[in-house]
Amino acid sequence: MDFRTIVDIPVPGFRIEPGYKILTVGSCFADHLGKKFRDEAFEADVNPYGVMYNPASILHTVERYDKAVDIAIFTLGTNHIYRLKETGEIVDNCQKRPQKLFQEEELTVDDCCGYLEKAIGILRHLNHSVKVIITVSPIRYAKYGYHGSQLSKATLLLAVDRLVRCPAIECSGNLSYFPAYEIVNDELRDYRFYASDMLHPSQQAVDYIWERFVDVVFSDSAKRYLQEWKPIKEALAHRPFNPDSDAYRSFLSRTMEQKQQLAIKYPWLERT
Repeated sequence: MDFRTIVDIPVPGFRIEPGYKILTVGSCFADHLGKKFRDEAFEADVNPYGVMYNPASILHTVERYDKAVDIAIFTLGTNHIYRLKETGEIVDNCQKRPQKLFQEEELTVDDCCGYLEKAIGILRHLNHSVKVIITVSPIRYAKYGYHGSQLSKATLLLAVDRLVRCPAIECSGNLSYFPAYEIVNDELRDYRFYASDMLHPSQQAVDYIWERFVDVVFSDSAKRYLQEWKPIKEALAHRPFNPDSDAYRSFLSRTMEQKQQLAIKYPWLERT
């Protein structure tokens, strides 16, 4: 007897391999995913210019970013933007300035597609074979009202679906949607999977989404790497009662030796 529905995750036409360079840009959920990559010792840049909630702001980050990456993950939070009345520019952060200085607007599906397409094009200029994964953040926006929040998410979902299906985009084979939004709302349909504000996903929910992500998007060799890295990661995370003891120094020395041995197989570990 099944007591929940399981979301079918579309299998992308690519896999994440060990040692891939990662960029995550977007809402707070992009920070969660980026931290997971860093915990697994991937070279990951996580919101390098701060949290970006909408497609226009995601484009602004990519325009400033000048590194080639293997995987870019865009996490869309909202279609709402704030435009500085004085200049007409879309700002990424109001920096606690008075609200009267800004005009709030909502991006259309076409607007969202256009900004995301431009961002992908810039990344492809740096690395023609870059793979792009787009997610919609499961975090709800109470300030819009819950109906307004759903309308915002619906706009983003329609835009991503159009983008992924569009045959005119040359990188369509390297572009995929990951249903984090649907997993939280359909599989984890219970407030025990939310943080105390009842809006953000709990750590348990984030961990579960990561497990589903790894299962579908990681290659077999990347999954083997995670298993080999796991005991070293756990040892490095150990917090001793007495960090100055000879026993802990010996433990840490053995752990670093194990990391160095693993780095022979996975050279990027030397840089983490």
